[in-house]
Amino acid sequence: MKLQRYGAIAGLALAATLGLSACGSDNNEPASGATAAGSAAAVDCATGTLNAQGSSAQKNAMAEWIKAYQQKCAGTTINYEASGSGAGIQAFIAGTADFAGSDSALKPEEQPQADAKCAGGKAIHLPMVIGPVAVAYNVSGVDNLQLKPATLAKIFAGKVTKWDDAAIKADNPDAKLPATTIQTVHRSDESGTTDNFTKFLSKTSEADWTLGNAKAWKAPGGTGAKGSDGVASSVKGADGSIGYMEWSFAENAGLNMAKIGNGNGEFAALTAEAAGKTIAGAKIDGQGDDLKLSIDYNTKEAGAYPIVLATYEIVCSKGLAADKLALVKGLLGYAASAEGQNSLTDLGYAPLPETVRTKVETAVKNLS
Repeated sequence: MKLQRYGAIAGLALAATLGLSACGSDNNEPASGATAAGSAAAVDCATGTLNAQGSSAQKNAMAEWIKAYQQKCAGTTINYEASGSGAGIQAFIAGTADFAGSDSALKPEEQPQADAKCAGGKAIHLPMVIGPVAVAYNVSGVDNLQLKPATLAKIFAGKVTKWDDAAIKADNPDAKLPATTIQTVHRSDESGTTDNFTKFLSKTSEADWTLGNAKAWKAPGGTGAKGSDGVASSVKGADGSIGYMEWSFAENAGLNMAKIGNGNGEFAALTAEAAGKTIAGAKIDGQGDDLKLSIDYNTKEAGAYPIVLATYEIVCSKGLAADKLALVKGLLGYAASAEGQNSLTDLGYAPLPETVRTKVETAVKNLS
């Protein structure tokens, strides 16, 4: 399966680029009902209730982890609301979410607010899902669209409004482009997917995208839709439309996805291998157990698909309430395990490279 190849490629590339040490689990005891790929996954069962929310991009991954964990561990109730990254962070800060899912790191002004909820510790970022951001479109008669970053920026900034515009024609000299009006679709809720997508535009097309990056959509015009599934549904239902969403949602909706120009001057299709090449350039910016990733959107790696994101679980390194700590460590420990990560391949996600996965696993063990 291509996503399994993606995990292998990303793991090898990051191992070479980051030089991260594989820390592995120090718990080698088999867990009941948790066997994967010839070895037993360590599942620490706990009882109680967890409430979390945030990134809709990881909704299907979180649903899979929760289902598997609750099957292995009786007496647990885990609720995850796919409210969007911004809402998840605010819920964590407000103390109504035990952890938050976010497709981008805490802002500098959010970090101290989040830290304040962690008695004796800090809020840290644990990457759990890495996935490409698809640019999906629905244009009658067009099934092999390719776009340079500058052209993409002009489309979403409202500077290019027709599909037969000269800029799109230049990127697609052999395509028969209709005069249809372009309908852009963006997230209506605050979203880490929006933050990553606009970061890509600002890093690669500064002259054509002057709005910077943020979780909230800032460009004029277009249609807003809630969640990645909402964007996918809107694109699927309207001829002439184009939108951005996490890869699995584009695949599940059966949408065409554009090839995107990279820093090497190529148009790269969204494939497992192409996304893995961009992840190879990622660096860990955080310190200690804070595992924030920095992604090079201008990658010049041949064949690299340049728009990828990391979804983090934002959680207290210390200070979790006693009745929550064991369950948070149990659930996130399972999510970070080889079994938990490998379960993502059939859902359209990419498992963490092994060098990163072991660091996440160790960070979860260190929660207190």
